[in-house]
Amino acid sequence: MDKSVIRYAREEDISLILKFIKELAKYEKMLDEVIATEDLLRQELFVDNRAEVIFLMVDEKEVGFALFFHNFSTFMGRSGMYLEDLYVLPEYRGFGYGKELFRQVGKIAAERGCGRFEWSCLNWNQPSIDFYRSQGAQSMDEWTVYRITGDTLRNMIEE
Repeated sequence: MDKSVIRYAREEDISLILKFIKELAKYEKMLDEVIATEDLLRQELFVDNRAEVIFLMVDEKEVGFALFFHNFSTFMGRSGMYLEDLYVLPEYRGFGYGKELFRQVGKIAAERGCGRFEWSCLNWNQPSIDFYRSQGAQSMDEWTVYRITGDTLRNMIEE
């Protein structure tokens, strides 16, 4: 593995962040669901500070990214860390870079006193499932994720 460096994203990285998001969405066969724009990301990440991004760099090139944010567990009475995205460019896979990014987010969570570190994974993505299990992760099979978006979400304002 070449020497790597992890750095936090800066506002001038907005186009690169969106590029990585689209690369991940393409891999997950969900590219048509990406509606994020540079302006939206700038507002959410750097004005409202709702999430954070780190990049893994090899030879001064960004080869992977992770986007994460705090959530909260009432049962634990403390915040947790939620990993929304983890992605390494295909040509850099198999060298431990994904593990390095993953462990860095876990380290950030531990340093901040988070009670847990969680994420979702598509059921068909066996390579990722195997990776997460190799890191000691346990699936939460008794839970089902529910989601409301778009017009249904906006209609809640009127009710």
